[in-house]
Amino acid sequence: MPKALITGITGQDGSYLAELLLAKGYEVYGMVRRTSHHSFERIEQLLDRISIVTADLLDQHSLTIVMQQVRPDEVYNLAAQSYVPASWSQPVLTGEFTALGVTRMLEAIRLAHPAARFYQASSSEMFGKVQESLQHEGTAFYPRSPYGVAKVYGHWITVNYRESYGMYAVSGILFNHESPRRGMEFVTRKVSDGVARIKLGLAQELRMGNLDARRDWGFAGDYVDAMWRMLQPSEPGDYVIGTGTTHSVRELVELAFGHAGLDWKRHVVRDPAFSRPAEVDVLQADPGKARRELGWSPTMDFAALVRLMVDADIERLSRAR
Repeated sequence: MPKALITGITGQDGSYLAELLLAKGYEVYGMVRRTSHHSFERIEQLLDRISIVTADLLDQHSLTIVMQQVRPDEVYNLAAQSYVPASWSQPVLTGEFTALGVTRMLEAIRLAHPAARFYQASSSEMFGKVQESLQHEGTAFYPRSPYGVAKVYGHWITVNYRESYGMYAVSGILFNHESPRRGMEFVTRKVSDGVARIKLGLAQELRMGNLDARRDWGFAGDYVDAMWRMLQPSEPGDYVIGTGTTHSVRELVELAFGHAGLDWKRHVVRDPAFSRPAEVDVLQADPGKARRELGWSPTMDFAALVRLMVDADIERLSRAR
């Protein structure tokens, strides 16, 4: 039975990945920080089938101990300060977790269990002010936020450890991926939750920032499958993962409100408070390498994803009434 260690297992991606690996017969370990309160909401149904270990991306010693104890075949580093707007108010903390945390994890593997295969969660935010209309593995990075800058560091330190120490270490450059498990602070979930509240009479308006920004949005369940596929070839490599199509925030709003039978123009209020200091206008993936080499392709389109999220939030809020 292969063993996998997932950092960030309590997040959206970690929960879907844990389910996928369990279905494939893995022994799954989830790493969490030692705090006074843990939010296991996304993995509550899995707690009797996985093992929880405590360590911290800010603490090298704790990571090394976990690697010595678990000795996993695969390590998926999904933990980070992952909310782009928060990286402006907490740039140093974002750097500690999202950049240097990757180095600490790689060092723990190198020192304690160098045979482990390592997956780093890179991000399309690294492309930022895009240098090409379609972003692929060779596109130059131009990050536009402290989060994006930190992810570039995490990406290149992964490449560096692969080339310097011969480690099996890969980066998945994932474009936006969403689900009903997405955090409330992200725009897709903000919209689906807002629509559900308005539909149920719990709110009257939804305050939004830039409606013209365009993103390549996919389903998180598809993207964790790509993560697993990246660690299976005999030779490590980096891959861009996305749908190859873009939609604007305005389209997201129109679809979500329309699915609930609502007129978005009657409820959406533009609020400059939600604008970023440096905006990323459009991100669009070229996932051709992943299709060719990994046999990966998305299974859910944008409209189906939006409907799934709106329905899930309506059901959740209806149960809570």
